[in-house]
Amino acid sequence: SYHVLYHSFRDIGMNAAVRATVRVGLYTGAKVFFVHEGYQGLVDGGDHIRPATWESVSMMLQLGGTVIGSARSKDFRTREGRMMAARNLVKLGITNLCVIGGDGSLTGANEFRTEWSGLLADLVKGGKITEEEAKKSSHLNIVGMVGSIDNDFCGTDMTIGTDSALHRIIEVVDAITTTAQSHQRTFILEVMGRHCGYLALVTALACGADWVFIPEMPPDEGWENHLCRRLADQRARGSRLNVIIVAEGAISKDGKPITSEQIKKLVTDRLGFDTRTTVLGHVQRGGTPSAFDRILGSRMGVEAVMALLEATPETPACVVSLSGNQAIRLPLMECVQVTKDVTAAMAEGRFDDAIKLRGKSFENNWNTYKLLAHINPPDVKSNINVAIMNIGAPCAGMNAAVRSAVRMGIIQGHTMLAVHDGFDGLAHGQIEPINWNSVSGWTGKGGSNLGTKRTLPSKMLEQISLNIAKFNIHALVIIGGFEAYVGGLELVQAREKYEEMCIPMVVIPATVSNNVPGSDFSIGADTALNTITSTCDRIKQSAAGTKRRVFIVETMGGYCGYLATMAGLAAGADAAYIFEDKFNIKDLEVNVEHLIEKMKTTVKRGLILRNENCNANYTTDFIFNLYSEEGKGVFDCRKNVLGHMQQGGTPTPFDRNFGTKMGAKSVLWLTDKLKECYRHGRIFANTPDSACVLGMRKRALTFQALTELKSDTDFEHRIPHTQWWLKIRPIMKILAKYNIKLDTSEHADMEHVIKKRSALGK
Repeated sequence: SYHVLYHSFRDIGMNAAVRATVRVGLYTGAKVFFVHEGYQGLVDGGDHIRPATWESVSMMLQLGGTVIGSARSKDFRTREGRMMAARNLVKLGITNLCVIGGDGSLTGANEFRTEWSGLLADLVKGGKITEEEAKKSSHLNIVGMVGSIDNDFCGTDMTIGTDSALHRIIEVVDAITTTAQSHQRTFILEVMGRHCGYLALVTALACGADWVFIPEMPPDEGWENHLCRRLADQRARGSRLNVIIVAEGAISKDGKPITSEQIKKLVTDRLGFDTRTTVLGHVQRGGTPSAFDRILGSRMGVEAVMALLEATPETPACVVSLSGNQAIRLPLMECVQVTKDVTAAMAEGRFDDAIKLRGKSFENNWNTYKLLAHINPPDVKSNINVAIMNIGAPCAGMNAAVRSAVRMGIIQGHTMLAVHDGFDGLAHGQIEPINWNSVSGWTGKGGSNLGTKRTLPSKMLEQISLNIAKFNIHALVIIGGFEAYVGGLELVQAREKYEEMCIPMVVIPATVSNNVPGSDFSIGADTALNTITSTCDRIKQSAAGTKRRVFIVETMGGYCGYLATMAGLAAGADAAYIFEDKFNIKDLEVNVEHLIEKMKTTVKRGLILRNENCNANYTTDFIFNLYSEEGKGVFDCRKNVLGHMQQGGTPTPFDRNFGTKMGAKSVLWLTDKLKECYRHGRIFANTPDSACVLGMRKRALTFQALTELKSDTDFEHRIPHTQWWLKIRPIMKILAKYNIKLDTSEHADMEHVIKKRSALGK
């Protein structure tokens, strides 16, 4: 049998990865060991290396920090220390090592692997292990997962813990901005990131900061004047609040540190503004892991075990990481190398290279920030009017998309028009200009400030076309859910009859249901997911006191099972019933029996999620009654219907950032389209590709024609035919101890990051 062993460092969100690795390891028939206190535990052996069981990782998902402890180890840095560690592993027959940590821990693991045969030879020589034992453990496999809240590891879009750290930071920013409404203040917020500005950059995007200082891109000479001018301008425009975000590793062009104290002194001395500094420190590492981190950790844990089982002495040590929404494998040392190249580029003052080496995701964030923050609106107007509207049910993050679209439009010289109450408002002329200041502070607000309705345009095409002409609208940004897609399609189909509809349009998916064709993610779904997950945490906690209880929780989503599935993975559910994955009475029976068995273990509680429209006859009440009857004498049941609380709340960092990027990108695309469609002094857009959905597809934001997406749409049930997340449903079942086959046909092959370096003329 395989032996997988576990060792880890100290960041939030790692427990999900530990839990997944243990359970998938056991599922594949491996013996799994915990190593407590990091590498030190590996060296000390004995009680520090203990077998892990299914139950030992229960209730772990909602805990911050790492349950198995971590420590920096001096002993492991010496060859003697590593020799003791090797002996401990050989004695237990462990040949697979799974390491979660930053690049230091991962480099250490790789070094350990390279000298493995030498260590064994010395151990045999010294009579510490037998020839036989050495032969059995002749090779050590290593797989890494990156746990670091700085997101400072190259090759992965997101490291485990980053999203949770952003949640903590944004909570603080929101708290600060509400107090500032009553006073005119400048806030300087210092966040972690000694060598990497990711947290600072995304925070700046997510709160619309006036300025951000990051180590990768020091400000130009004379930035002091520029900063003071910007703050004074913002005040003159009527802004009561200035926010400046500083990464702890911020530097100037000559490599000297830029500190929050220094900035405070500058602002107070030159402008006399009331200035406050907040240094966040270790608050960023604490608290409950976000839904995103739990899902990320769980998916990476599964991929890590697969990578270990497929490893041969020839395959290089790998890191499992995330690109877009895909789990990928990368050679560990290539990632470490690129991470070192970033440091070298910064040391040599090649700052543009440093940003490129950080990867696509970092670069996109930086470019969006620069566009939205650093430009005064142009003097030359484009004479273009762009209208923006919200369609369907409100969701968190819509306002962030509106804000960035409005500002990006103004930067392009356009006049921006706000349409209130969706297509109704377009038909009834509820349209007014919206300017730079009217959207300030919108990023962090939930719901829809423009107002939204579900009405579709088909009944009002005549009035809509008249208003497009009356208000001289040249392009349209439609932000919303499935109705936004269908409504956009109806406008495109009306182009034959109404020439006014021949303008470029873009649909930005924003709905908690995540059911818009053309996009893997919708704005608002991440916020809803966190609401459901934290509610499930509380429900599970209430059951920890009472023994043997099963909760049945109904989630929203229409016919789309995304929320139920992902929340099931994040909250550790025993089952999630959804429309796309048909189930019958036999399946319900299997689930009940599974729970009856589970109540015999030390984990005496169950959580069942049910999507609202998964089955017309097996209602939440029916399932509750069935479980109550069948569980009599073994467990009792409770039910919760979560309802509209899933649509509300302040948007999560993910939704703010995603909305900001989508809003900006949509207007840049429209600007290009308008140039293409300009004929004889007027706009005429009649091609399918002049009306698109802007969506996140695997790894990139792409534009797809509304008409082309028709073939992938189930209009009756308002869902796309193909949905990527269905592939990760089996993970939930395995983690809940069902004996099913995991389809690894789509397993990740090793990819390479080194080619990026040569492209930079390294």
